[in-house]
Amino acid sequence: MNNMTKHSGDLPFRKMHGLGNDFVVVDTRHGPDLINEKTAKAIGNRYFGVGFDQLVVLRESEVADLDVEFWNSDGSRANACGNASRCIGQIIMDETGKSDVTFRTGHAILTASDAGDGLVSVNMGLPQLDWESVPLAHAVEDLTNLPLDGAPGAVGMGNPHLVHVVDDVESVDLRAIGPGLERHPLYPERTNVEFIQILDRETIRMRVWERGGEITLACGSGACAVAVIAHLKGLTERKVTVHLDGGPLVLDWRDDGVWMTGPTAHVFDGVISAAFLDGV
Repeated sequence: MNNMTKHSGDLPFRKMHGLGNDFVVVDTRHGPDLINEKTAKAIGNRYFGVGFDQLVVLRESEVADLDVEFWNSDGSRANACGNASRCIGQIIMDETGKSDVTFRTGHAILTASDAGDGLVSVNMGLPQLDWESVPLAHAVEDLTNLPLDGAPGAVGMGNPHLVHVVDDVESVDLRAIGPGLERHPLYPERTNVEFIQILDRETIRMRVWERGGEITLACGSGACAVAVIAHLKGLTERKVTVHLDGGPLVLDWRDDGVWMTGPTAHVFDGVISAAFLDGV
């Protein structure tokens, strides 16, 4: 029997990435809707499942080209994912032939556009710069200088972020300190954790520990947060190039939101077996 033969209950998916920030995309418009906390966690396991930084579920929408749902690899939900948003934009543009498309996430209706040369831009919306929206556990007078070691900054981009400015980002032991910072009491919903090094007023080096996951090669919403905090601290201009472990993203904080531009990649299509899903 052909091992790729599809059976009832199988779940088709698409594997994509943006700068190594990788995603499993499940399209419920053309297949079953089987995603929940347990299945997301099982599929996200890189040893016993498929593996991803985020799982992306596509659904029909009455208000945009698509409705989108994000899941972390630990089975928790996320309202935003920047690199996945660029991948989604590419999917819709390939399907429709449009150069500008919209999709609704748990955070907002986002707009993506063809930036040329294989690049996709997405407007991730305006940053959330009040403590309740980030959210933080209590009021903080200055979100750019939290009362924590190193005076990091806090910002929401549809998900929470904690941004530390350091002299040498490569020397930070993310695996050792990331989990604790993710669960800091100041962040009731946990947080993504970024460490950045300012190279010049238009260039930033960034590394990230993602909420509900681990060290990742890139984080689009994190890069947006970094661009916002770096500018508010007076360290950079509003348009910067952020160099992540997986490559560069261009961030431009405009009046209508933080625009992010970078590449996307469609790696392969696959099928998760009904037998695997039945065992979850």
